[in-house]
Amino acid sequence: MNPSEEIKSKLDITEVLGEYISLRPAGGNLRAVCPFHQEKTPSFMVSPEKQIWHCFGCGRGGDIFGFVMEMEGLNFSEALRLLAPKAGVTLKREDMEESSKRSRLLEVVELARDYYHLQLFKNESIKKYLKDRGLNEETVRSFKIGYSPESWDDVITLLKQKKYTDEEIFLAGLSAKKEGTAKYYNRFRDRIMFPINDVSGQPIGFSARVNPANTNPELEKMGKYINSPRTNIYDKGRVLFALDKAKQAIKSENLAVIVEGQMDAISSHQHGFKNTVASSGTALTAEQIKLIKRYTNNVALAFDADNAGQIAADRGIKEAMAAELDIKVIIIPGGKDPDEALRQNPAKWAEAIKSARPMMEYYFDKVLKEADLSQSTGKKLVAKKILEMINKFSNKIEIDHWLRRLSNKINISEEVLRETINSIRKPVEVKYTKKVSLPDRIDISQSREDKLSGLLLSLILKFPDFTEYVVNNLSAEHLDGPHYRPFYNQLIIYYNTNKALDYHSFRGHLESQDPALASQLDTLSLLADKDFAEIDLALVKGEIIKTILALKKSSLKNRMAEIEKQIAQAENNNDSQKSSDLMSELKLLSEESKELDI
Repeated sequence: MNPSEEIKSKLDITEVLGEYISLRPAGGNLRAVCPFHQEKTPSFMVSPEKQIWHCFGCGRGGDIFGFVMEMEGLNFSEALRLLAPKAGVTLKREDMEESSKRSRLLEVVELARDYYHLQLFKNESIKKYLKDRGLNEETVRSFKIGYSPESWDDVITLLKQKKYTDEEIFLAGLSAKKEGTAKYYNRFRDRIMFPINDVSGQPIGFSARVNPANTNPELEKMGKYINSPRTNIYDKGRVLFALDKAKQAIKSENLAVIVEGQMDAISSHQHGFKNTVASSGTALTAEQIKLIKRYTNNVALAFDADNAGQIAADRGIKEAMAAELDIKVIIIPGGKDPDEALRQNPAKWAEAIKSARPMMEYYFDKVLKEADLSQSTGKKLVAKKILEMINKFSNKIEIDHWLRRLSNKINISEEVLRETINSIRKPVEVKYTKKVSLPDRIDISQSREDKLSGLLLSLILKFPDFTEYVVNNLSAEHLDGPHYRPFYNQLIIYYNTNKALDYHSFRGHLESQDPALASQLDTLSLLADKDFAEIDLALVKGEIIKTILALKKSSLKNRMAEIEKQIAQAENNNDSQKSSDLMSELKLLSEESKELDI
């Protein structure tokens, strides 16, 4: 048994998914509101028997690995690493299906993090500094804050003793190479180390603050804070500090508080504001916004209260607006940053979050306060600044709302403002797609007939005793959508051979024919439970008969419409024989349709 199969055999899908979403009984299965798209009526189904899930709203589906990959934004190797400890499975390096090089880099960073963390507790001055900054030991241990001694090679020596090479240590971002030589030295020396984790809690890099007591001018020249360089495992634009710890709180509170620095985020968590993440002082990127949107569409940004211009210039705001996030601005009380505000008065910070203002309202007031609207130049300046912000929206309703608001505020007609914004407006091209390898999806724009076809097949799978009736009364050509016909043909072949329909045996048959059909079987097996979880068995046959009748009617209508087009074409070509043959076929279909009471 390979590691993924062993993990699946030891973990129950309901327990794994239950850590993320609320599951409710639906017949023999479970139902939930989908965590991957906005919906009011639950369409997310889980089968404990088959250990699979599928959402009939957005089309995503799979097993526990597919869910964790989608929920956490991980690849398969990372999901394997995350689930293995929960299953009590020990992974060997050769078990990893992804590049072993990447896995070794993750191991290097994790070992370094543990070493730095141990060194911190050996350094009384660093411990005192963190205590003076208001951090207690529990927080220091939770965030694995560490200390890199003032050494040129201690980390390198340690890691090489663990059989990692100079190149691997360098590629993990922990060392630098001396120019003109083959020698490596520690990248981080005499610095407080803040580990940066991915969404699953795996350390991938560091933010390092120079020791406040250090008097070495060379270290100060390098910068108060230095971060890990971009590596194969760390890209600062694709990670948010503390998201691994904040994600569940963000989901439960339906709000992400975004601060700038790591200390701001750490202090927030210590004071109970666990839905806080840090952008690490950079503008929000499209990738970071995609991470946030997995858990909420609501964000509150902690900006300098006197810097409205920063909002207009921040490209991260443009990304967030285009993604249709609901953005609010927190006015930091008293202190210059959230960390200081929290140390001064946590209650005021709580009130500041609660009182966060919608971004556009805040920006409107700020810009209007600085302008003289009695002069045309003042109105032009206000219009220019605010139209630039409105231009960042992708939603037409938002655009219309704020244009009306601006028109009322500066007493300029909407028509003029619309003409002005149309002259500068460019189409927004920010796209938010998720690239994951999951079973075939059902198109949410399916036709009625396509949905009926899927429903009929799912009813057969849920109530196999009616298979013979369906096989004897419906041919593959009556099904809508070519992707269902191959599946139904294989079902007929299997049933005629076995005179029964067993899920697991049928799945093995489909795997031998086409693995895609086996994935389709998983999806269809959940569909009936979504709509007929509590249907009385006595009503099932009636539902099947109605569905077969509807599919036959639709098929006949489509065929008749096609023949009518062919007759018109034949008459245009003066082909009387073909026209006559088609008329005969149309007559037969018409008689058949009468029998179905069309």
